[in-house]
Amino acid sequence: MKTTRKRFQKVVILTIVSWLVLFVFLPNLMIFVTSFLTRDDTNFVKLVFTLDNYSRLADPLYAEVLLHSLNMALIATLSCLLLGYPFAWCLTKLPERLRPLMLFLLIVPFWTNSLIRIYGLKIFLSTRGWLNDFLLWLGVIDKPFSIMYSSQAVILGLVYILLPFMVMPLYSSLEKLDKPVLEAARDLGASKLQTFIRIILPLTMPGIVAGCLLVLLPAMGLFFVSDLMGGAKNLLIGNVIKSQFLNIRDWPFGAATSVVLTLIMGLMLLIYWRAARLLNNKVVLE
Repeated sequence: MKTTRKRFQKVVILTIVSWLVLFVFLPNLMIFVTSFLTRDDTNFVKLVFTLDNYSRLADPLYAEVLLHSLNMALIATLSCLLLGYPFAWCLTKLPERLRPLMLFLLIVPFWTNSLIRIYGLKIFLSTRGWLNDFLLWLGVIDKPFSIMYSSQAVILGLVYILLPFMVMPLYSSLEKLDKPVLEAARDLGASKLQTFIRIILPLTMPGIVAGCLLVLLPAMGLFFVSDLMGGAKNLLIGNVIKSQFLNIRDWPFGAATSVVLTLIMGLMLLIYWRAARLLNNKVVLE
């Protein structure tokens, strides 16, 4: 029995490692190597080593796109936090028998492809969409307004797609709050605002940081949201990568941009890990 179990464990481990090597390590290695090669119009790449692909990223045009992408991702992350924190708090206040249902309804949209959902949002917000029809019917507006093909539309699309990624870690942190600590704060005369700032917020900070990273990192690369909701003037860094590979056919530069984006994401994950360690140490010391 033990021998069979050990063999099964080895097969599972080997399968997982093989999957990671074939579909994660090797593709990323190919991207990394390609970023140091030279563009070739016939074969896409030439085996000529160069650092020009990385030096081109210092061009003000690409630097501006990167900063614009980061700015929109930060706004979308902050919006998700402001919407997701009260939502997650309300979930924890529901009766326990209703929480699984609400979490299920939160996850249901993931069953539909995000591209299809963005098309649906685009139809809903268009000049002749349901939102304008409803507001005209209520008499709130005299003529249809246009929000499409603007930075606001891109941010709205990002929030629509990524909000559940913020709610889930926040809900997990809020659900684990130590109720006696909150009761002790109330007994000692702390107001609701003081309890939130000094107790609830620090204890849920790991969930906040995790949710912000889960939203911020994908927000910089969801190029189809920018394509459909923002038009050509509201590019994300993902749009640049997509254009280099599919339109311009400059694979080395697209690979270099991908590597830089991956490094930025890795740096953010490192910051999260360090912040989580510091917060845990602080909680233990207190």
